[in-house]
Amino acid sequence: MARVSWKSAPFLFFPRLTLDMDLFSDAYFMNEALKQAQIAFEEGEIPVGAVIVCRNRIIAKAYNQTEKLTDVTAHAEILAITAASHALGAKYLPECKLYVTLEPCSMCAGACFWAQLGEIHYAADDPKRGYTRHQENLLHPKTKVVSGLLADESKKLLDNFFRKLRN
Repeated sequence: MARVSWKSAPFLFFPRLTLDMDLFSDAYFMNEALKQAQIAFEEGEIPVGAVIVCRNRIIAKAYNQTEKLTDVTAHAEILAITAASHALGAKYLPECKLYVTLEPCSMCAGACFWAQLGEIHYAADDPKRGYTRHQENLLHPKTKVVSGLLADESKKLLDNFFRKLRN
């Protein structure tokens, strides 16, 4: 896969921390996930980032590493869930929230189900591979789902990545 440099993509930006984006807001945590997606972009990975929050504290950060690790399962969500489970010493994460820049695929939704995440917040819809396109009830019944927060920023990062890849 071709490497993509952030320096050659002038349209990337992240929202500034504003008065309505305090350290415990959904916007703040999604912005942190976008920072992880930016790292993926810089490393030539599909720019998806994730953070897991427990009691208003980030306990795990991850980004897609499928190319780097030569592992098709190395999605941001899976890596973040693994890191959060290790951080808490628990395989179930019902008090945790996942913030991810792209709608989880079916595999990642399954991992979210098994981890019993309390909430999932995703920025942009994935019209090709998102779990809601295949089967909406893949998540644990108690998991709350919120979508659309900072979706434009996430879409812009993805669009820039694939545009650079094609050129």
